[in-house]
Amino acid sequence: MPPYLLHRAQPYVLGLFRIVVGLLFAFHGSASLFGFPGGRGGTVPAGEWPGWYAAVIQLVGGLLVLAGPGTRTAAFIASGSMAFAYFHVHQPQALLPLQNGGEPSVLFCWALLLLVFTGPGALSLGQLWAPRATRAGASPVVEAPVTAEGGTAYGRPGGVTSPAPLGK
Repeated sequence: MPPYLLHRAQPYVLGLFRIVVGLLFAFHGSASLFGFPGGRGGTVPAGEWPGWYAAVIQLVGGLLVLAGPGTRTAAFIASGSMAFAYFHVHQPQALLPLQNGGEPSVLFCWALLLLVFTGPGALSLGQLWAPRATRAGASPVVEAPVTAEGGTAYGRPGGVTSPAPLGK
């Protein structure tokens, strides 16, 4: 597949990733708080430390990540809560996530941390409040994907593409 097609689809795939992670994270919190959609074996008593607070962060943070606006802040707090869950609940039982049942905490932690750095991508409710030019994908500076060698996929250093100066 040509790289330009992958680059063009990147914001939409990132948006779908954000939606799926947010929905799953919100369901995780909802199951702990309300027993819906099930699969957890009961609810956490209100105010119980740390389970109830973690479930509230999961529900609210998941919904904010799902919707898009405030993704970076919500994902940062939610990622930290998953790191806390892993090291406080799972890691004392065994070293590796596979041994201590901490795979969901680790995966949510790293997926949410990725969203802190990438932002919401496309398909965010935040785009409804953005100026029309931004919604259409136009921006004064277009960022190119940065390669491992420190340049960009388009060959220019620094990760920013811009028109070449006139006369060159």
